[in-house]
Amino acid sequence: MSQGLPAAGSAPPRSVVAAPGNQSQPQSPEDDDRKVRRREKNRVAAQRSRKKQTQKADKLHEEYECLEQENTLLQREIGKLREELRHLSEALKEHEKMCPLLLCPVNFVPVLRPDPVAGCLPR
Repeated sequence: MSQGLPAAGSAPPRSVVAAPGNQSQPQSPEDDDRKVRRREKNRVAAQRSRKKQTQKADKLHEEYECLEQENTLLQREIGKLREELRHLSEALKEHEKMCPLLLCPVNFVPVLRPDPVAGCLPR
């Protein structure tokens, strides 16, 4: 085996170099306490953030469900209104076939009448 090279299949040696700014100085108990407090504060903030995000997602889901229900009701109403329109259009076509005001040739001369529809209605 050659010197300086690791054996096949073995991990390369790790160098113990401290990151810049992290010199290997002994830490005081105050520094350790500060780290622990900072980590705890960060953990609590992260939990708060995740909870807020979950609440926002829940609220959006509820809003989505309400809008879906409203959409379904509106679609039903549209269907009913279309059916009513079809029925009224058919009724109007049938009425136009026998309406005395529309069939009378005198009615084609513009004459002021109080309400031409009132003449079609039963008295």
